[in-house]
Amino acid sequence: MRLKNHVMSEDLLEKFIDEYINSQTMPQVLFTWHGGEPLMRPISFYKKAIELQKKYARGRTIDNSIQTNGTLLTDEWCRFFKENNFLVGVSIDGPQEFHDEYRKNRQGQPSFAKVMKGIELLKKHGVEYNAMAVVNDFNADYPLDFYHFFKEIDCHYIQFTPIVERISQRADGLSLSSPIQNEKAELTDFSVSPEQWGNFLCAIFDEWVREDVGNYYIQLFDSTLANWIGEQPGVCSMAKNCGHAGVMEYNGDVYSCDHFVFPEYKLGNLYSNTLVEMMYSDKQAKFGEAKSKTLPAQCKECEFLFACNGECPKNRFTFTETGEPGLNYLCKGYHKFFKHIAPYMDFMKKELMNERPPANVMEWIKESGI
Repeated sequence: MRLKNHVMSEDLLEKFIDEYINSQTMPQVLFTWHGGEPLMRPISFYKKAIELQKKYARGRTIDNSIQTNGTLLTDEWCRFFKENNFLVGVSIDGPQEFHDEYRKNRQGQPSFAKVMKGIELLKKHGVEYNAMAVVNDFNADYPLDFYHFFKEIDCHYIQFTPIVERISQRADGLSLSSPIQNEKAELTDFSVSPEQWGNFLCAIFDEWVREDVGNYYIQLFDSTLANWIGEQPGVCSMAKNCGHAGVMEYNGDVYSCDHFVFPEYKLGNLYSNTLVEMMYSDKQAKFGEAKSKTLPAQCKECEFLFACNGECPKNRFTFTETGEPGLNYLCKGYHKFFKHIAPYMDFMKKELMNERPPANVMEWIKESGI
């Protein structure tokens, strides 16, 4: 249940914007707005945010992105996003039968039609947007139907997120299981299996690498190629260490990561600590370093460690073949995927190293008959 007072005050908004901009070391500053559903706040809240960003910019370039389920988008919202150069991430889980399987409103009604109406409004106003698609136990079995849908709606930037959630009864009343809780936590029925995830990625990659490189951008494929050539992957889950994606709740509480909003990962509160103090604290440094330091031997010896770096720590709750804890639940799926794509990644790496476009891989495949 969403309580009426679970919204950020303007006083906290100003304090956060001032501190967040002031804490940055680069000339470009990105604000990411998410909830809950961020469009439940009135446009006036975000107009105030823009006003405060200009007030405290101190010569820096400010960018904004917002993550929404798309059902509340209107012409007014879209005009605002266009005028202020927002990047909008829309949660849509493929075609209607897939999306509506789990994406229902509070009344239990399907939401696909409203989301598609929202996407049409974004297009109408020329707002830059991408799709944020959750891969679950249902839609994972139909990878090409899933992928073709996004091509059909002309969405060129796609993020696939495997849903992996566990539930348990915690002393603090929370039902979602903390990543450090390995005992008595049950995997939810809607979570994707490692085998499904691997098959899903391989099937989509096979079409993408033959037809769509340089035209459709799939975050995981781009991140994998970045790791293949030794560059930063651009997404924390695939990086060697993490700890740079802290999150602040409506009341000023700051946590290590959006996936770790549990009491044991609370860094402090903006009313009593500065963002610099919290994000550069020993606690946060240890959190970030733990991503690489706590890997089990099986991961450290894996030929594809460079490609996934153990993926997100929130998913490391299974055991290796020797019984060592800390193996990523999706390991088998990722390993299958990396082994499958290795020849193509090797070719694209060679092209990039020679300052040629990786899209040349499509012609190479045709010529070699792979």
